[in-house]
Amino acid sequence: MPTPLRIVTINTNGVRAAYRKGMGEWLDSRAVDILAIQEVRASTEDLENLLGPGWNILHDAATAKGRAGVALASRNKASIHRVTFGPDDFDSAGRWLEADYEVGGSIVTVVSTYVNSGEADTPKQVEKYKFLDAMVERLPALQAHNELALVVGDLNVGHRTLDIKNWRGNVKRAGFMPQEREYFDRFFGAEAEADYNAGAGLGWVDIGRRCAGEVEGPYTWWSQRGQAFDNDTGWRIDYQMATPALAAKVTGYAIDRAEAYDKRWSDHAPVVVDYSI
Repeated sequence: MPTPLRIVTINTNGVRAAYRKGMGEWLDSRAVDILAIQEVRASTEDLENLLGPGWNILHDAATAKGRAGVALASRNKASIHRVTFGPDDFDSAGRWLEADYEVGGSIVTVVSTYVNSGEADTPKQVEKYKFLDAMVERLPALQAHNELALVVGDLNVGHRTLDIKNWRGNVKRAGFMPQEREYFDRFFGAEAEADYNAGAGLGWVDIGRRCAGEVEGPYTWWSQRGQAFDNDTGWRIDYQMATPALAAKVTGYAIDRAEAYDKRWSDHAPVVVDYSI
């Protein structure tokens, strides 16, 4: 009998602020098994107090206090977890957290990651490319470790023109530059858009695009400025990317977009995926 598994990823933009605005009520209503958080910006003790009993928490804080930070919270304890990522001289603290979970007699590997936002023609963009290079190196090893592997989080790149509402005005900005998008061509498949998600390249599957189809969005992040949220002028930069074996076990996909601007508890929306293991 397959075991249902609900995995959610969310950039909270500061988990303490998110809880003040209603994240706890949302979490209580969603029957989540594994919760991946990015931009925690809090201590492990804060996470434990906010989430409450019944959660097993792994947390990798950023080197700079109050910045970045990734976490995995689950109903079952992880059998092992890892944070080592990239070259020795590369500071990836608070940006990459792997864990193995036993689910229905199988092991599922989950990564919560927060890719650098970058900034064109600055050292910040150099750091972003270092991170994406490290992903290119790590993804094959991750799949070799476990055919049921999943990388989730705020990847800070819109892969295709479908993923950004105003893409024409953003081709020279971090998050949609051609060089960044080429990494995602490799993650997900061939360069031709018609078959980019067919399992070529590194062989990972973009669950959001596979489930939504060839449509604009659905977006996961909206600027806090102006009327971006009300007009749905967003970016799809939060992903669940799975190995083909795990992608075949998807039974549902949703983005929990807030009903209204004043009901948001983050500038991102949770990405909810159901699996049958």
